[in-house]
Amino acid sequence: MSKAKVRAKAPDPGRVKSRPIEEEQRPWGSFHTLEEGPGYKVKRLVVQPGQRISLQKHRHRAEHWVVVSGTATIVRGSHRLTLGRKQCTVIPRQAWHRIENHGRQPVVIIEVQHGTYLGEDDIIRKQDDYGRAAAK
Repeated sequence: MSKAKVRAKAPDPGRVKSRPIEEEQRPWGSFHTLEEGPGYKVKRLVVQPGQRISLQKHRHRAEHWVVVSGTATIVRGSHRLTLGRKQCTVIPRQAWHRIENHGRQPVVIIEVQHGTYLGEDDIIRKQDDYGRAAAK
């Protein structure tokens, strides 16, 4: 008998096998809440090519980001990082941060939030390409 090699098919970065408990579209892409429990929330963020999230911080939570596809430019405080697949960073509570996608493919990030309050209204925006930053 000949043994045929089975070639694993490359995963589609747009495909999700889990069932999100919440899905939201944003001007920059989308996010899906995958799991939520006491003091933590897990999201899948998709930032479309040429887009970026607002420059923001959170009063009550920190975040851990793992890039699962694409190449992300991360702004964290005064630092800029370029992260590719399987690379990660930590966003401390109260740190200004943003994800930018300068590539041609969507950037997909798994975000783990942890803190005392995880609501979407715990966002303080300093700059936003879509007019969502608070006027000063």
